Amino acid sequence: MSVELLGGTVYFRMFESSKIEEMVEFIRTHNLLAPNESLRATGGGAYKYASLFQSALGVSLEKKDEMRSLMTGMNFVAKHVKDAAFRYSDAIGEKQIVNTGNPFPFLVCNIGSGVSLVKATDEHTFQRVTGTCMGGGTLLGLAKLLTNCKSFGELLELSSHGDNRNVDMLVGDMYGGQGAEELGLESDVLASSFARVVDARESDGKLQFRREDIAKSLIYMVAYNIGQIAYLTAKLHNLNRVYFVGNFIRDHLYTMDTITYAVNFWSQGNMEALFLRHDGFLGAIGALLQDEWDSQREQQQDHNEAQ
Repeated sequence: MSVELLGGTVYFRMFESSKIEEMVEFIRTHNLLAPNESLRATGGGAYKYASLFQSALGVSLEKKDEMRSLMTGMNFVAKHVKDAAFRYSDAIGEKQIVNTGNPFPFLVCNIGSGVSLVKATDEHTFQRVTGTCMGGGTLLGLAKLLTNCKSFGELLELSSHGDNRNVDMLVGDMYGGQGAEELGLESDVLASSFARVVDARESDGKLQFRREDIAKSLIYMVAYNIGQIAYLTAKLHNLNRVYFVGNFIRDHLYTMDTITYAVNFWSQGNMEALFLRHDGFLGAIGALLQDEWDSQREQQQDHNEAQ
């Protein structure tokens, strides 16, 4: 991420929590931190792995508020990174850049292991309004049980070769193509996740379903539900823009398409699903810049009071 304001380029490297020891070794091998230095960190890992960093590297973790880090990182990227915000759907076929000149107010749907929904009124005013336990952790946990995937990246790769229609029930399966048309329904709309499994026949005492199809169905199930919860929350707070961020997205096209479809479907096109570049690193960016951002806010408040 090249940012003129920071005077250079920021490089990102991601390690899943299960591979935190690899991250420690990466820091040690590349001499990124010296003993007795501190590292700004946020989220549960800032507490969970503090002793590991201290014992392995002699480095202390400077804990930063998670929600403030998220919003600081998001505001910074939207304001200072070129073409940061975009919309996407398969119908569009490409990312459409969105002007973020004055995006407030909006809802942030931060998808990690669970989901947090944050209402942002301006750059420095935000409030977590609700959340759900069905998030990326739910998806990966079910994927490990049902497909034996070991990582989120493996799940995404597997799902790219899948067809959820082999395990999901669509509207057309329930009403037939003509019946769905008579009711004004699209026959290819998802009616019930995994419902085809209910009537499936066993072969050699086992149900025969492809791992790829199961992976695709899981992503659709979780993404559709997150999209609907985000829509309902935004409607409750009279917001018409929702930014979906977090490592669940990972610039994955049909994940973004699924979320966009859900928001458009439930809002009848009156609400917009938006995405950001570097969405999985917003908390890290915010933790890095939080002190400077808070200082800027205080200076602005002093300026306003002096006028």
